[in-house]
Amino acid sequence: MSGAPAALLASLLWGTADFLAGRASRVHPAVLVAFVGQVAGLIALTLVLLFRGVDSGSLVPGVLSGVVGVVAILAFYRALALGTMSVIAPIAATSAIVPVLAGVLLDGERPSTVQWLGMAVALVGVTLASREPSHTKALDPRKAVQLAVVSAVFIGFALTFLGEAAEHDSLGGVAAARVVGVLALGVLTWRTAARAPLSELPKLGAIGLLDTGANTAFAIATTGGLLSLVAVLGGLFPVMTVVLAYVFLHERLVPVQRAGVALALAGIPLISA
Repeated sequence: MSGAPAALLASLLWGTADFLAGRASRVHPAVLVAFVGQVAGLIALTLVLLFRGVDSGSLVPGVLSGVVGVVAILAFYRALALGTMSVIAPIAATSAIVPVLAGVLLDGERPSTVQWLGMAVALVGVTLASREPSHTKALDPRKAVQLAVVSAVFIGFALTFLGEAAEHDSLGGVAAARVVGVLALGVLTWRTAARAPLSELPKLGAIGLLDTGANTAFAIATTGGLLSLVAVLGGLFPVMTVVLAYVFLHERLVPVQRAGVALALAGIPLISA
């Protein structure tokens, strides 16, 4: 699978996982939602890696991705619980700026003019989509936006490290990140005594499998395309989250937000050029 299709698959899976995680975090503690999801993802990856092995070169950047990823996922899930999903998700998508800068400044990547235009259009789109309307049912929109910005920064670094790990082993890097996530989130879950009915655990696990699939697809995408480009394509996940929130939660977007979603979609073929 080449870079662009894999990155778009990642955005689809991330968008679905984020919508489900946002709903779950309004009912259960965010740390528990993240922990169960990380456990499910790690189990799935372990079963695969038992048969194919791991390239040790992917472990250190994978661990680094896991460390910053813990902060990212906790901030993001909490932001989804406090704010409007169709606003929080696009803000988090600006995380693409970090790997874009890393690819250009550190790896010497040189996207074409058309691809730069596509990135600019997509990022403007997610910025417009994040405009919060004056009438909102969000619990704490200001704090939600603050947490979304924090998550964007840390997601960006997590994706950058994941891209480095993928140069050696895509699955190995994701698995290493999941090990760190399970350990850190497990401690936090135990300390906060976060609980949920057993009947809810399969649903939370499914969120983790979607997220793990997205991370794996993104890691694979970095091996088939420029990091600066696949980061932006993967960052289009808010489109899926916004659509699901509109259909199932009846979140309504103001005209400027609808224009933002349209611009985000318009950037895809330009980035893929």
